[in-house]
Amino acid sequence: MSDSDKKDHTDESILQKLLGEIEQDRDRLKLQAHLLKADAKDEWDKVEKKWHHFKGNTQHVAHETKQVSTDLFAATQLLGEEIKAGLKRILKSL
Repeated sequence: MSDSDKKDHTDESILQKLLGEIEQDRDRLKLQAHLLKADAKDEWDKVEKKWHHFKGNTQHVAHETKQVSTDLFAATQLLGEEIKAGLKRILKSL
């Protein structure tokens, strides 16, 4: 085998090794991206449930009375903050 053939073989081995490493990293990232989407979907579902509850509470509070119970107001505000934090987590994960 000539020096040129050895170099070609070495270059090919280097490229094959690099290709294998890239494929492995790509597959790992592809799986993580899929899992990230699933996590974001799960978080979205949780936030959506809270959103509908929050929306109903705010409408209820607005219509019931101008002298809203402190506890009801605090609970509704807390739920709103949880929704806000959940949406931020989703956006951060994308």
